[in-house]
Amino acid sequence: MSELSAEQARGSHYFTPGDMARLMVEAAAPQDGHSVLDPVCGSGGLLVESHRYVHERVGLSPAMSLRGKEQHAPTAQVARMNLAVRGVEAHIFPPADSLAKPEADRYDVILANLPFNQQDWASESEKGEGIGQNRPIPFDPRWPEEPPPRGSGNAAWIMHIAHALAPAGRAAFLMADSVAKSPQPATRRLRERLLRADLVECVIALPPRVFGHTDATACLWVLNKDKRARPGWGAVDRRGQVLFINARRSFERVSKSSARRLGDAHTARILNTLAAWRGTEVERAPGMSYVDQPGWSRGCLIEEITQRRHELMPTTYATESPGPEHDTLRRIDQLKHELVKKLSRGHELESQLLDALEEI
Repeated sequence: MSELSAEQARGSHYFTPGDMARLMVEAAAPQDGHSVLDPVCGSGGLLVESHRYVHERVGLSPAMSLRGKEQHAPTAQVARMNLAVRGVEAHIFPPADSLAKPEADRYDVILANLPFNQQDWASESEKGEGIGQNRPIPFDPRWPEEPPPRGSGNAAWIMHIAHALAPAGRAAFLMADSVAKSPQPATRRLRERLLRADLVECVIALPPRVFGHTDATACLWVLNKDKRARPGWGAVDRRGQVLFINARRSFERVSKSSARRLGDAHTARILNTLAAWRGTEVERAPGMSYVDQPGWSRGCLIEEITQRRHELMPTTYATESPGPEHDTLRRIDQLKHELVKKLSRGHELESQLLDALEEI
């Protein structure tokens, strides 16, 4: 299965590494009885991980509805094989473009390792007609206020996922950094709408090259349609707030390879921070309460984010506190220059001492 998945990945039909799948699934936290969708399921890794996550907690075969969609027929067949060899019941739809039309059902959890900056996306009403840049996009319930730009599918994917969420639904998906920070009006208005609807729960800046298909930097977005404190979810009401986690340097190198991965320790730290933010009891850190950590995580009110033109880039908010004690690189540079000066002064004194000895 690993060889088949890798072969499909080389054809740009992505699969998600195990540690990244674990991070995405546990961030969305599916529960027994939930309906789970992956609209770009690839080899089905996120559906397999969702089943494992719930099975470990209920001890029985989960009563879940697992569904996957994949545009490429060979990759969809890999997904069916991946699920079958593990005895996981799931429905993989016939090959089709998920963006072509809105989802017919609403889902408790949506997970997606999305294609970045997809340029050839189109809605069902546009299929077969081309995507003329000057032709208006027809009305679609997924984007009632403003249609997504034609040049990139990023905004279309986010709105597609948000529209398909159940009233208390959650989503975890990978998205290019540009969507979190771009000053372009259309992208900024998209962020504004998401914040106005209080959909964004957490944005995590990930290290480059840890999610399988591109060297570009990306973030893991977590959407949540119900951030209230409630039994079975969390003890802290986070309405009107967003958590930012800066895990840009949280990676380990794969032995005898130039590849990178999150690794268990970094994955656990991210999940522990998110659990503490929600007030969720977890075995890894029971009773842990959330506190902002400079350079790692920070919780922000939506009002502050609005003042920053709705930017959602974690590296903007979760930064080191000013001062030399938090700026290790600057302090090392200062010490290096001081050492060079002292060595230079030492050479001067050595020369003067030799001259003095010659005069004795």
